[in-house]
Amino acid sequence: MKTTTFTWLFTFIGAALCLMHYLFHDHDAFYMIFYALSVPAWFASTFTDIYEISMFRMLIIYALTIASWSLVGYVIDRYSVSYRNNRAD
Repeated sequence: MKTTTFTWLFTFIGAALCLMHYLFHDHDAFYMIFYALSVPAWFASTFTDIYEISMFRMLIIYALTIASWSLVGYVIDRYSVSYRNNRAD
């Protein structure tokens, strides 16, 4: 039994988070939400100045944010499949 429900859901959450930041980064609330929920953005300040950042570097942060959210969803899917298989046995 294979399921990818959470992988897709969390990928969508990551993409929505990035799109929301891209469109509304002028507003402090959206800016803070993105930097609170994006794990790659936590570490971006170590490698670059997050206040004067090029669009290419921001796209890398967006891609890593979507990938990290997808990874969390994938781990949940794998755990739920193994949990269901163990309960069925």
